[in-house]
This record gives sequence, C-alpha cells and structure tokens, in this order.
Amino acid sequence: MTQQPFELPHFYMPYPARLNPHVEQARTHSTEWARAMGMLEGSGVWEQSDLEAHDYGLLCAYTHPECDGPALSLITDWYVWVFFFDDHFLEIFKRTQDRAGGKAHLDRLPLFMPMDLETPMPEPRNPVEAGLADLWRRTVPAMSANWRRRFAVATEHLLNESLWELSNINEGRIANPVEYIEMRRKVGGAPWSAGLVEYATAEVPAAVAGTRPLRVLMETFADAVHLRNDLFSYQREVEDEGENSNGVLVLETFFGCTTQEAADTVNDILTSRLHQFEHTALTEVPALALERGLTPPEVAAVAQYTRGLQDWQSGGHEWHLRSSRYMNARARAANPWHGPSVPGSSADVSALLAAAGAERLRAYTHVPYQQVGPSLLPDFPMPYQVEVSPHLDAARPRLTAWMHEMGMLQEGVWDEDKLAAYDLPLCSAGIDPDATPEALDLSSRWLAWGTYADDYYPLVYGNRRDLAAARLTTRRLADCMPLDGEAACAPVNGMERGLADLWARTTAEMAPDERRTLKDAVNAMTESWVWELSNQLQHRIPDPVDYLEMRRATFGSDLTLSMCRMGYGPAIAPEVYCSGPVRSLENAAIDYACLVNDVFSYQKEIQYEGEIHNAILVVQNFFGVEYPTALGVVHDLMTQRMGQFQHVIAHELPVLKRDFGLSGQECAALDGYVRDLQHWLAGILHWHRSVDRYKPDFLARRAHGFLPDRRPATVPVPAVPVR
Repeated sequence: MTQQPFELPHFYMPYPARLNPHVEQARTHSTEWARAMGMLEGSGVWEQSDLEAHDYGLLCAYTHPECDGPALSLITDWYVWVFFFDDHFLEIFKRTQDRAGGKAHLDRLPLFMPMDLETPMPEPRNPVEAGLADLWRRTVPAMSANWRRRFAVATEHLLNESLWELSNINEGRIANPVEYIEMRRKVGGAPWSAGLVEYATAEVPAAVAGTRPLRVLMETFADAVHLRNDLFSYQREVEDEGENSNGVLVLETFFGCTTQEAADTVNDILTSRLHQFEHTALTEVPALALERGLTPPEVAAVAQYTRGLQDWQSGGHEWHLRSSRYMNARARAANPWHGPSVPGSSADVSALLAAAGAERLRAYTHVPYQQVGPSLLPDFPMPYQVEVSPHLDAARPRLTAWMHEMGMLQEGVWDEDKLAAYDLPLCSAGIDPDATPEALDLSSRWLAWGTYADDYYPLVYGNRRDLAAARLTTRRLADCMPLDGEAACAPVNGMERGLADLWARTTAEMAPDERRTLKDAVNAMTESWVWELSNQLQHRIPDPVDYLEMRRATFGSDLTLSMCRMGYGPAIAPEVYCSGPVRSLENAAIDYACLVNDVFSYQKEIQYEGEIHNAILVVQNFFGVEYPTALGVVHDLMTQRMGQFQHVIAHELPVLKRDFGLSGQECAALDGYVRDLQHWLAGILHWHRSVDRYKPDFLARRAHGFLPDRRPATVPVPAVPVR
C-alpha cells in the first residue's frame, strides 16, 4: 500500500489523549498471553511481529489511562483476543467464503461465557476459544450479574454479526447508511468496548443502564469510534482485504460521490455524533440522575464511566495515528488555516472553535414557521398492492362515538371535522385488511389515540414550554396500564381515559409477558414525545442518526409491531423475533413508513407547526442544502430501505429458517408476519395519499392550534413546598 485513496480529514477531538504509565507492563504481558493461547507462531494468522506492529498495549494504555497495571493488562488481553478473532475469522471464513463453517465456529463461543462460573466449559479447540475461556474466568468475578449479561450480549453481537459481513461479501452487497450504522455497532465492537470501560472505571448502576441517556452515550461513543476507524482503515479493508463494510464505501456508493467526498461526509457524521455525546452528557444525564434519584456514589459512577468513554475517544484516535495497522501517513500534517496542534495531543483548539463550533451552532439557528408551500411528493417505491377491509365504512362512526365517549373531541385539540379529515379507520383497514370488525375497531382506536396524543403534547405542553407537566403526564399514562392487577390511576382527561379503556380491552386475555411488552412499547412512544419537546424548547434540530432512531419511537413503531406479533403467539419464537434478519426487516419497514410520513407532513410541520423533527429538515440542516435537494436524499434513503426490506425477504430469511431449523408451521407463521408487514407498508402509504391531514387546502383552513373557546384539561402539577 503506497498511495492513499484520500486525504484524511481534520478530526474534531476536544479531549486530550493521556497515556497510562503501565504501558510496557501491558505490552509484555499481552505478548506472553497471546503466545500461551496459541495466537502467534503456528496460528496461521499472526506472528509476533504482527502483534508488536499493531501495539494493542499502546491502544489500551491510551484508551484506559487511569486504571492500574493488572487491570490494564487484562483489558489489553481482551483487545488482543478481539482483534485476533477478527483476523482469524477473515483468514479462515471470509476469504474462503465459508458461511457454514463460520456459523459453526460462532455457535460454540457463547459456551465459554457462562453466567455462573461453576458451569463447565467445553475443551477449547482453537486460540479464539482458549482466549475467551481464560478472559471470562479472569474478568467476571469482579462484576455484577447485570454487567455479565450486558457484556455477554455485546460480545455475542460482536461475534455473530460477522456472519452479516460474510453474507454481504458473498453477495457483493454494500449496505445502505442506516443499516450500516446499526450493524457496525454490533460488528465493530464499541458497545463491547464500553463494557470494558465500565470494568476500568465504574459499573453503570443497573437502575439506569437501560435508559435512553446511557444508551445514547454508548451508541454515540460506538458510532464515533467506528466511523473514525473506517476512515483510517479504508485502504486496508477495502483495497487490500476486499471488505465492503466500511462507512466511506457505504456513503461513496449511496451518494455516487468521490472517495474524498465520502470521507469528508463520514467525518461530518463522526463530529455530529461527538456533539450528540456531549449534549447527552451535559443535559440528559443530569436530568436522569435527578429523575431517578441516584445516590451520590451512583452519580459519581456515571460520571467516571462518561469520562472513560471520552478517554477512549481521544486515546483511540491517538493510537490510530501511530499504529502500522492503518493509513495514517499524513494524518498529523499541520493545517495552516487552523494553526498548530496542542503539544501532547491531537486536538486543534482553533479548529474546534471554528469549524466544529459553526456546525454545532447551525443546529440551533433554524427559523420556525417558514413558508414552504405544498409538500413535494416524489414517486414512492411500493411493490405491494393495498387491500382495504370491507368493514371500513362501519368502523368510522364507531370510532367517532368512542372518541366522544372518551372526551377527546371536547378538549380543544380535535373535533369531528379533524377526526374525519384524519380518517384513522382507513389506515387500520389498509394495515390489516383481514381484520374482524372488532379487531378493526380496536386498531382504529389505538391509532386515533396515538395520533391524538402526538398532537396533544406539542400543542399543550410545547406552547406552554412546560416540560415538567409533560413528564408528569407521561408517568401518569404509564400508570394507566397496570400489569399485575394493581389499580390504574383515575383519568383526568380524554387522553388518559382513552388509554385506560384501550389497555383494558387489549390486555384482558394476555399473559404477563405480553402485557409488559405492550406497556414498554407505549412507554417508548410517550417518552419519545418528551424528547421531542426537550429539543423544541432548546430550539435544537436533532443529530441525523439520533433523529432516525428516535423517529421509530415517536411514530409508535414498537406499539404497532407488538400488536402485530400478538396474532402469532408462540408460533414464532422470541429468538426469531430478536434475530438480526427479522430486526433488520422490521427496522427497514419502520424507517420507510416514518420517512413517508415526513415527506407528506413537511408543509404541515415546518410551515404551520414550527416543528424541527422532520427528516427533510434534519438533512437540510446537516448538509446545508435546500428543500428539494434534501428531499432527494430522503427519497433515496427511503428507496434503499424498501430495497433492503425486499433483500431480507429474498436472501436473509431463507438462511434464518435453515439456521433455526424452523418447521413447516413455523415457516408459515413467519411468512404470515412478513405479509402483515407488507400490508402495513402499503396501507400506510395509501392512507397518507388519501387523507386531508397533510393537504394544503385543509392546512390553510385548519391550521394546527386550539379550537376556539376550548382549552384541554391538563394534569395538575403538585406544589413544591418552599424551603
């Protein structure tokens, strides 16, 4: 490798790299350990010279600068193991395109990660198994059961999703950007690295480990680590190894641009993810600590973990600048415009104040309520025919009667005119054309309740800038869904009354686990509306990746999927639903539907509601482009997501059926679920095309706002005593 395929961009790195003083101890130990595990001479993968050139001791000394010598040596052994696994899998299975052998290899590895160390492990057959068995025994005694479960899952994802990369190589397929970001987190291993950051710093309290702020800290950390690695490793991976799982190549293919342009865009996304990390750490994490009542030691643990993730970012960057594994010949070249780097670090202060500051500021400078004209509607790819339930006409008046009964048409947000213009039974009739009249009524009511509540939050709480009341309402809505026979809260408005009624009707015959799944889905939706309000109050257009992932929640996707899955009961096993192909199928469908909604609702949201949560606006802000150009990007992404949906059906689900050994009945159930998703996609597009909710004439007549002389009932906020 001589000529670089592109010039490395100027990286945003606000944290100075620090070096652990125990670096030599870690280097010496890791070399001895790798030889003892059989990873060096005779492995067919590495010689000692390879290990020394890669210098994982330096990587870990930079990324974990404060832990003691034994901890650093153990962490370094983990990184030696994971990089050996990656290179071993490449040589043995990827280069030979041996998917069957690769799967058999991966299927055995979880046996070396038992939750209980008293559980016997099999005899290791190769250096990968030997290394994992040794590391697991040395690491997990110091950590809680909660950490063990999370770290084991992250490790399994890291290992198993290598099959996804191998399948793409076999097919010569390059992922779309959203698919790539999701899968790279699993394949790239940064969530796994975050677990080792906990080992080196402090374990995240179990009470908040699964919350959005901690999840976003981990995911933004992961994305930045992976995208930075993609920039440095493009030459080795794409040109030498024939890999096609690289962010630069993904964007180069998606946009049809030059390699340099793609690299610069990857760096822009990397910077945005770091900005999101900082925003989350400084705003959402402190609010979470107060809301959950964390103790001072728990708050300190989260702060130590957050600093550990920052150390990993700066240390990982410094290692990439020094390791022979990567393209870095001109990475440290001085930029005359931005001035020299700070001694002892890769940070460039003037650049941080100039380029990164300007990018960050742009997210806060959108002017709301701009005149944008009617939404531009491109040709929407839709390979599936819409079918409509014959019970539609009868369902419409029944929904109107129910909305009156619940009180949702008397609160100043909706009236019968709006309800008719939104025609939610039409959406239900297209989503589930085979539904019974009773099932169609229930689906219509859920859609009406969710759409009403989605309108209610910004109109009532956004206009009042009352985030505290919105959070209280969200907690009360959760209390309207009792799990184990406890009493539901007494409803004080139509939104609570409607949810309580729907919950009782829907869950009457459900098992406890099904009720929990449904409640979690509703909670995810209502909590995402508070996230939208928070951004609205800060006047902050979201980061593109954060937006797309949260859009699934604001759209109520988990609720829709959980209700769709209920119809199949135990015919489809939970592990099938949790598999990579099924999650990929669902996320592709969800993203397509969300983007359809954003395209149709652009005028409604931008011109009439002053919204900032729209994919087209997010693209406009991120790339600094006009509406038609941003629409083109969103349309291309929508098209790719539909293509991925079809690809999974045609290529990945048949493999999944074989891998899981599904019976004929189980295969038929899975095929039925796929048809339901196809109906869902066709029905949602048909509904958007048909209803008045997004049409210019209706918007001009019924601009979003309170109905005359009506104000909705809100939840009273408890008085706080003055101290």
